[in-house]
Amino acid sequence: MRRYVSSKFRIVLLAVVLGAAVFVTSGYAQTNEADQGGQPAAGEQNVVQLILDQWKDPIFWTIGILSVTAVTLILQGFIRNRAAVMLPESSHGQIRDLIAQKKFKELIDFTETDPSFVSRALNPALKRAPSFSSMKEAMETAIGEQSAEEFRKIEYLNIIGNLGPLLGLLGTVWGMIIAFEAMHSHGGEAKPADLAHGISKALAHTFLGLFLAIPCLAAFGVLRTIVDRLTIRGALIAEEMLLMVKPVEAKPAAIGATAAAPRAIPGMPPQPPMAAPMPRKAPSMPAGAPSPMVSG
Repeated sequence: MRRYVSSKFRIVLLAVVLGAAVFVTSGYAQTNEADQGGQPAAGEQNVVQLILDQWKDPIFWTIGILSVTAVTLILQGFIRNRAAVMLPESSHGQIRDLIAQKKFKELIDFTETDPSFVSRALNPALKRAPSFSSMKEAMETAIGEQSAEEFRKIEYLNIIGNLGPLLGLLGTVWGMIIAFEAMHSHGGEAKPADLAHGISKALAHTFLGLFLAIPCLAAFGVLRTIVDRLTIRGALIAEEMLLMVKPVEAKPAAIGATAAAPRAIPGMPPQPPMAAPMPRKAPSMPAGAPSPMVSG
């Protein structure tokens, strides 16, 4: 709990949320004051109320749905990508105890069901024993798959963050079309009040798009750093535990008859040693035949 409270990022995030809440509250307070006969400036309209007036537009609803999705992804990202979730010390202690007790069957069963990063990286390697090269290759593949999976989970924030300004630009174009249409309907002599509706719509959509994109891209950058740090740490822990279960390598055979002996295949009877080949005799020449070395 103390570590959670002392986290600088969480303190900044809390400050941003409180600032947004104060901004919205002050906006509604100004609206209520105007409704109750306050003294706002002539023609002044609250920014929040101006944005909420766009609720009939499909762009407004699209940005709203993406905003709810983004908030959900951000909360899930910060809850899941923690050391206590991805790299729990209880799982690491259990794995070390099973290795120390040489209970490899129980170790395989435990890593099969444990959802931690290290267990999911170590389980495929244990199934490749006793070849250490195959075990290491399987663990590296599992670590790569898990890291890619964790990055894919937060990639949606990057997609939503890039879509935000595009949706705002779409709303801006739509608002400018409305403004120029009003100018055309008035024969080119439209007053500023006639153009205000389209321009306000354009700027409101631009604001909504940026308001969606900025938190998503900021959260994506922070989560990407956290995931990268945790996956590297998990890979180092998994490699350390893999070395603890590394099979004992056989000593090299002595040079001589033992090294030249054929390797025995399990389940097959030993083969007798192969006899040395006999020297081949030169073919005998028939009597009276000329010698090939004598020239004519």
